[in-house]
Amino acid sequence: MHEDRAQHEPGVLNPELDAALRQHARRRLLGRGEQLYAFGSVPDALFCVEEGVLRLSVTSPEGRESVLSMVTQNQWFGEASLFSGEPRGNDAMAIVASAVLIVPAAAVHQLVDHRPDFLLQFLAMMGRRYRMILSRMDDTVLRPLPARLAREVLQAHGRELAAAGPHHPVTLRFSQEEMSQMLGASRQSINRLLKQWERGGAIEVAYRSLTVLDPEALRLLTERDEG
Repeated sequence: MHEDRAQHEPGVLNPELDAALRQHARRRLLGRGEQLYAFGSVPDALFCVEEGVLRLSVTSPEGRESVLSMVTQNQWFGEASLFSGEPRGNDAMAIVASAVLIVPAAAVHQLVDHRPDFLLQFLAMMGRRYRMILSRMDDTVLRPLPARLAREVLQAHGRELAAAGPHHPVTLRFSQEEMSQMLGASRQSINRLLKQWERGGAIEVAYRSLTVLDPEALRLLTERDEG
């Protein structure tokens, strides 16, 4: 299953490289709202979420925050700045109590020097991230909000299933404010859609969480809005 995930999901590496990196990692615990690193900081490590969820975001000079992505269990991140040598291009913050694995930059470079094929794995992972960003940009321009929101919920649902194993229903850590920032929509619009889907039996909404009851209903929503 891990091999299949590495072929499709941003942040997931093949088992051999994943295991090699973990041998050099130290573990850091983060409380909810605690920052892992800040925009402009030195790229001195590679990171992996062991437990919890981290938010990657940027903030405009006017103070408006835009969420780039949520990083979940067993996903690596921070590789772009690590290899380019440029300062971090975003903030990283835990949105729930989390545990993060930290691999020093020197250890990453040493692994790549001894195993050039590992570098290809990192390049493939960066390519998946780039494709995800382009897809999200296309969605913002071409697809209506219901389809975009349903897609984000389904993707989070799929990640949770892959990490925890197949079980139903799946409960996701979910913030309407963060989702509105990610999709470029108002919080009121997100709330209205969630309530509508809840009445239809597709999901159940609670404080900072969302339970997927009927994934197929959400999938049909995306297909209907595409058509």
